[in-house]
Amino acid sequence: MRKCFALLLIIGFISNGKAQNPINPGKGMCDPQVRVYGNKIYLYATHDSSVNNKDFVMNDWWIWSTKDLVHWKYESTLKPEDTYLKHPYNSCWATDAISRDGKYFMYFSAGQTDVGVVTSNTPIGPWKDPIGKPLLPQDITPTLERDPGIVVDSLGNGYIVFGCWDYYIAKLNPDMVSLAEQPQLIQLDVKNGPYGLGKTDDKPFMHYYKGHYYLSWGCYYAMSTNIYGPYTYKGSIITKERTAPIFQNHLTHDRHGSFFEYNHQWYFICNDKSYPGTHEFFRNSVVNYLHYKDNGEIEPVYIDTVGVGRYDAAGGVIEAENYFNTTNTQVKECTEGGFEVVGIRNGSALYYTNVFNLNANATISFRYSSPLKSTDGVIEIHENNPKGKLLGKVKLSNTKSWQDYITTKTTLDNKGGKVNLCLVFKGNEGELLHLNWIKF
Repeated sequence: MRKCFALLLIIGFISNGKAQNPINPGKGMCDPQVRVYGNKIYLYATHDSSVNNKDFVMNDWWIWSTKDLVHWKYESTLKPEDTYLKHPYNSCWATDAISRDGKYFMYFSAGQTDVGVVTSNTPIGPWKDPIGKPLLPQDITPTLERDPGIVVDSLGNGYIVFGCWDYYIAKLNPDMVSLAEQPQLIQLDVKNGPYGLGKTDDKPFMHYYKGHYYLSWGCYYAMSTNIYGPYTYKGSIITKERTAPIFQNHLTHDRHGSFFEYNHQWYFICNDKSYPGTHEFFRNSVVNYLHYKDNGEIEPVYIDTVGVGRYDAAGGVIEAENYFNTTNTQVKECTEGGFEVVGIRNGSALYYTNVFNLNANATISFRYSSPLKSTDGVIEIHENNPKGKLLGKVKLSNTKSWQDYITTKTTLDNKGGKVNLCLVFKGNEGELLHLNWIKF
């Protein structure tokens, strides 16, 4: 049943609500690199200049922001004239950013030849070039010096990863604008990517999660417990069966992007040139929920038009792990397949914002397991937050074991249309339930 409901999420229709994937369609926002500073998301992007482009024409770099992953705000533009380039330039290629000690750093590709860096006291500029020359000049390595990705290790040290086909890594000095060492070749056991076995791609990115470093190139990735490697190839996180038809052209090609965590939820954001109105030289960006298996490997993502930070009440099952925010919960693999939310205790909460296509006095169903010895556990459904209007509640039943699941439902006291929902869990001490999915 779970798999059937999941398929409803990706059948490729655009729901009655406004499609959220791609984000900011028709603007040429591409190569998205996301950083979270405080309670705000900043997207550092390249900019395909026109839908009429016959080649890559990218005249500047963009910065956008959001707090809800639904509404995106244009913040500023970095022009090549404000870097060591000193003049207009139409090959403003992939970028990344990071913050350290109250300062912000933005790294950019000058075509295929150099990587530069600018600094600011804010995430959006104004930017200054602190060194007046490339940080990574042409021919510092045998690869192409382009497509920087910044990663911070478990000790707080910053590194820059870059290259095409072969990837290099170099530790940065604490000033983040100079190299602490010569770049080193990253060892990868298997090369594979959109061009087939034996080749990777450009635009490497690296992130850290629970003891593992993840080296990615587009939607392909490898893992290591050492930042320098060697890395073990794992596969692609984009598959045809989990991608809506409207996004399937060029399925795994040119998916340059990044991984980020926000409100205890992980996401993958990447290019798309499949959606109507896009092409090779005028691209969009799509963002998707990302989940890690219990062994650390990444589960393939679902790409649909609903996107993230919003939920279609008429679209079938809403997987519990695809929350917008949470308090005191964890995500683990589920014995029924996929994932579930665990570690739910008295006072835990799950937030699902922008639930649309919701009928008045809707029925909500929960799929869960709960081997409680008592029947004191309750799921309360509130509007907006734990102190918001109580729309309904469900009393938990004993399912005998964590591997035995039941589905229960209740009727909400809600208006039709769109609502922000908050699930609040109450009960005795200890873990109350494992929540698999909800459905309206």
